[in-house]
Amino acid sequence: MNAQAWRAVCRLEDLPRQGARRWLGGETPIAVFRTADDRVFALDDRCPHKGGPLSQGIVFDDRVACPLHDWTIGLADGRACAPDHGCARTYAVRVIDGVVLIDPAAPGVRHCAGSGT
Repeated sequence: MNAQAWRAVCRLEDLPRQGARRWLGGETPIAVFRTADDRVFALDDRCPHKGGPLSQGIVFDDRVACPLHDWTIGLADGRACAPDHGCARTYAVRVIDGVVLIDPAAPGVRHCAGSGT
């Protein structure tokens, strides 16, 4: 991964626990999430169901509930939880010296390949 591709999103302290922030620095809006145990994830800010803004959803455990129709999406892999089907693209994310960084050009854990979306 090209070190210059990493982009600063915010300070970790500015991202609330069990909350999200919408980032508009790439080709598509990206939702950056922080869990209760300080893990950070990044997904397209678009639910695979009806396009709802995931950054406005409710974060619990390692999932987010879409604010439109309550679809639950896994933060680590972007996949809709059963019985729903679909996938939101994930992005590589890291925290260095308290700053949340993402690489908007590189997919994270999963690029929704084979998900049907």
